[in-house]
Amino acid sequence: MNTSLVLALIGPNTTGIVHRVAEIATAHDANWLSARMMNLAEQFAGIVHLEVSEANAEALESALHEVERTGMHVLITSGDPALSGPATDHLRLDLVGSDHRGIVRDISGALAQLGVSIESLVTDRVSGAHSGDLLFHASAELRVPADVTTPQLRNALESLAQDLMVDLALDAARRG
Repeated sequence: MNTSLVLALIGPNTTGIVHRVAEIATAHDANWLSARMMNLAEQFAGIVHLEVSEANAEALESALHEVERTGMHVLITSGDPALSGPATDHLRLDLVGSDHRGIVRDISGALAQLGVSIESLVTDRVSGAHSGDLLFHASAELRVPADVTTPQLRNALESLAQDLMVDLALDAARRG
């Protein structure tokens, strides 16, 4: 039987950290399922989902904690796909507007009220093409529960978008 592990890594952005984690995973016969990694404020931040046999899980976790000698913080937890629950739809939300405090709080609050789960979220602050003003951009993959219709979700978000003065698009997510 296999175990699902999710690791979070954060620390100095040093060359080779991804390679080191991949070497450890391979040495313990773990399968690298997915990851999100980036440099934020000159710190490496990454989340990795691994699958490993129960027999190798404890040794893998111990080996991964050896990465902490480089100054990297490592947090490991067991994943449980059974907790995901049923969903009728996966949607993609794209949002852009003038940057100001509270956009993520307000959008995530509206989604939470409807029971919509944010499966992934990427946000950036970018310079406007024509004005040079700072714009906030967000892209999110959403998991919508069976009792929420797409028009219901769209109406809630469009009403909020007017208050926040942002443009948004809600489309079918590409699943792969």
